[in-house]
Amino acid sequence: MTMPDSPRASEMHPLTSLTSAELDTVREIALAHLMSSESTRFAYVGLEEPHKSEVLAWETGEGPLPERRARLQLIDLASGDSLDAVISLDAETVVRKTDLDGAEGRVPILDTEFELVDEIAKQDAAWIAALAARGLSVDDVVLVPLSAGNYGFEDETGRRLLRTFAFQQFSPEDHPWAHPVDGLTAYVDVTRREVAKIVEGPSFEIPQTSGNFDDPDVQGPPLEGLKPIVITQPDGPSYAIDGERVTWGNWDLRIGFDTREGVVIRELSFAGRPIMYRGSVSEMVVPYGDPSPNRFWQNYFDTGEYLFGRSTNELELGCDCVGEIHYFSPVVADEMGMPRTIRNGICMHEEDFGSLWKHTDLFTGSSEVRRQRRLVISFFTTVGNYDYGFFWYLYLDGTIECEAKLTGVLFTSAYPGSNDDGTPYAYASEVAPGLGAPYHQHLFSMRLDMTVDGTANVVNEIDAVRLPISETNPYGNAFTKKVTPIESEKQSGRVADGAVNRVWQIASTEKTTELGQPTSYVLFPESHPTLLAADDSSIAARAAFATRHLFVTKYDPDERYAAGDFVNQHAGHAGIPEFIAGDEPLVGEDIVLWHTFGLTHFPRNEDWPVMPMDYAKFTMKPYNFFERNPTLNVPAPAPAHGCGCVSGACQCDHSADGHAGH
Repeated sequence: MTMPDSPRASEMHPLTSLTSAELDTVREIALAHLMSSESTRFAYVGLEEPHKSEVLAWETGEGPLPERRARLQLIDLASGDSLDAVISLDAETVVRKTDLDGAEGRVPILDTEFELVDEIAKQDAAWIAALAARGLSVDDVVLVPLSAGNYGFEDETGRRLLRTFAFQQFSPEDHPWAHPVDGLTAYVDVTRREVAKIVEGPSFEIPQTSGNFDDPDVQGPPLEGLKPIVITQPDGPSYAIDGERVTWGNWDLRIGFDTREGVVIRELSFAGRPIMYRGSVSEMVVPYGDPSPNRFWQNYFDTGEYLFGRSTNELELGCDCVGEIHYFSPVVADEMGMPRTIRNGICMHEEDFGSLWKHTDLFTGSSEVRRQRRLVISFFTTVGNYDYGFFWYLYLDGTIECEAKLTGVLFTSAYPGSNDDGTPYAYASEVAPGLGAPYHQHLFSMRLDMTVDGTANVVNEIDAVRLPISETNPYGNAFTKKVTPIESEKQSGRVADGAVNRVWQIASTEKTTELGQPTSYVLFPESHPTLLAADDSSIAARAAFATRHLFVTKYDPDERYAAGDFVNQHAGHAGIPEFIAGDEPLVGEDIVLWHTFGLTHFPRNEDWPVMPMDYAKFTMKPYNFFERNPTLNVPAPAPAHGCGCVSGACQCDHSADGHAGH
């Protein structure tokens, strides 16, 4: 890791996010040499990261500063022509250009195209008639355009499609999610500017319940009795910031941002020892489980199809973040290729996290306690009806966590009612009178480019093992563990199993402790279901990454996205299936973990009209990475309310406030 006083500190770090000036250069080169019509739009612009070996060689002084490059994807809205290119910012030339014909997927959907759907549908006679048959006009409804997926339909070949539902809206302040116009879907070709198809199913009554969670009449009287909570750090925060580089305690890392992935954690190390070269949300999929003719296609890849990083919220102190906060304001390219700053898009702060370690000794009388704290790096993005927060936590003891927080509004349907035998509808919950919420999942794929004490690692699967009564276990109390190395890429598709406490150990094959143990980190998964769709379904082909909790691949800088580079309308089997096809060996190699985690959501009444926060996460802990507890030197807590937490005893003077304990 390059230190501030290094001679190389004067050079821009090769992993620094693209600057506003660089985005201007990208735009100029693209319009001059790639695509320059009035209808040209920039679907994606991001840093084309150098090969890891080039970056590490530059940092140690063994190699030159890698060439600065950007990747971009362009589309002509009028013709549908699109391309993928890489530009050298140093030479100001086009390094690579690939024309895309749609056969291997399409560039992500633009916000402009979502807006086009409404314009196109409002002028279509068949759509107007379909709404009129339900007593509605085009002015009574709002449209929710969604990605089309790929189901092999011949009449969709060669088309750039979106599918859309309608929701009635009674006023500009009325939340339309409460009023789905179910049984009606339009398939819209945004290039030809036409409604390609209208699918009509059974006509349902439009639910009349209110979804206006921001209406005081819906909220009810304010809850009384909540006293203010004030978080202060009178001496300021404990971290130091130099551009995108952050140091805090023993941690050292770089915080980047990408339009597709959102926050990217780079070059994470502890006490000068590398742990993870790069961590990000590589992909996520939200598959819905209602097989009805109007909803069977409903699933979204919020990174690959929608680029959820571009929808990052601008955060507000006291609302989204509380305490002593530092904000990063990432710069991205808008659809015209112009730089756009997301003000306060990334929030960073410290949090107290309870006791770190504590013991009162029976024999010596020693009584000591230390408090845990964590560094929090987070961002929120709104994708249609859902709001997602992604939180990275770094702890004093070397623990790493990543947590997804889910809130927002349910994607609703009309509830069909009970079946003839009285059983409820099998694929949705009724959350308000006549209002359904289809069952669905939220599955995230984390790309974790690990460097545990270097680039020579192996992943071991570790299971707890029960042992029968035997000569060596006569009383049946023994149990042990089974360690299985994942030796090649095709062996790497693994499923979590809480019944055997299954974890995955990322171990160095070169470094050991003084006791001879390999230094390592362990990934602790949550044992939630993987993709529940049928194995031979379209969504299983397109989201193959979500069929397992873990895949492991050999590092390749071109393998960035778990479902492939061009997810929009891709037929499937891209990404992970392609990455593991070569069955590269994985023992002692530079490896990347692809970890799927998330939630399966059977909505409940309490999720309406706005969802309380739900959570999914994974944890990585050091396992023989240190010789002993690395937090012995954490200072004792400062006395509070007359309490002194010092070696020998924790004693309190209660005379001031009359409170017992601490």
